[in-house]
Amino acid sequence: MKSRAICFCLLVLSVAITVRAQQRLKIYISADMEGITGVVTGEQLGPTGFEYARFREFMTQEVNAAIEAARAAGATDIVVSDSHGNGQNLLLEKLPRDILLIRSWPRPLMMMQGIDETFAGVIFIGYHTATTNSQGVRAHTISSARLADVRLKGVSVSEAGLNAAIAGQFNVPVIMVSGDDAVVKETQALLGNVEGAVVKWASGFHSAKTLMPEAGQQLIREKVKNAMARIKDFKPYKLAAPVQLDVRFKNYRPSEVLSYLSVVERVDAHTIRYVGKDMIDVAKFLEFIMTYEPGLEP
Repeated sequence: MKSRAICFCLLVLSVAITVRAQQRLKIYISADMEGITGVVTGEQLGPTGFEYARFREFMTQEVNAAIEAARAAGATDIVVSDSHGNGQNLLLEKLPRDILLIRSWPRPLMMMQGIDETFAGVIFIGYHTATTNSQGVRAHTISSARLADVRLKGVSVSEAGLNAAIAGQFNVPVIMVSGDDAVVKETQALLGNVEGAVVKWASGFHSAKTLMPEAGQQLIREKVKNAMARIKDFKPYKLAAPVQLDVRFKNYRPSEVLSYLSVVERVDAHTIRYVGKDMIDVAKFLEFIMTYEPGLEP
């Protein structure tokens, strides 16, 4: 009888733990900076810019707006990826104490480091359009200085598309994106009817009509709330394996030197091709070619 009682107690405990795990709702937030309310030039985007310190505050506030809305809608666990520039933009002391934050580089999954199959949805804050898009504030893909195009299975992708495919590898859908009108349109064209917070309207690469920061934050709250309310409607952006990656450089030598690797094909003077077994493989390769240099220290 005693052994039966022990077995019964263990069964009850196991069921309770399973139910508790099933009740957890994890949200992943990837935050860039070009799409933050009011951002238009490099003066807001890096440590040498005279407005950078202020716009770090605004970026942090927009991430907090997304966290607040997700929490109000039932999110129990939140991971935030600081995905702009040096990866050290968000102000730690102004973020909620119980989130987890991904900082700095390099990272095997780039802007999506920390994502896994336990998350229910992904939110993109402060995103921008692809380098092939003629519209959008600060349009680029990964590197405005080095890359002219990034393609997955022959389709040009933005950072939103690339990161959605990484999330899709883990069966996690993108549910919301914020930025200018061009990135919302571009992202919805690729991923479907994800919620979009338009915080500014691009009129050029370095110009836009913009909301004020508090209005942008409130709009983000509303769109995250809407996304969380219909989170089961969203589908992961999944690419069948293997995944062909084409990277077009703005210069000749990167494609020449990378073609020395047996896993790389030089498609033309500026373009290389790599075929990965999945998006994890592709992400690691991209991080490698954009980060590696012989003088890396320590």
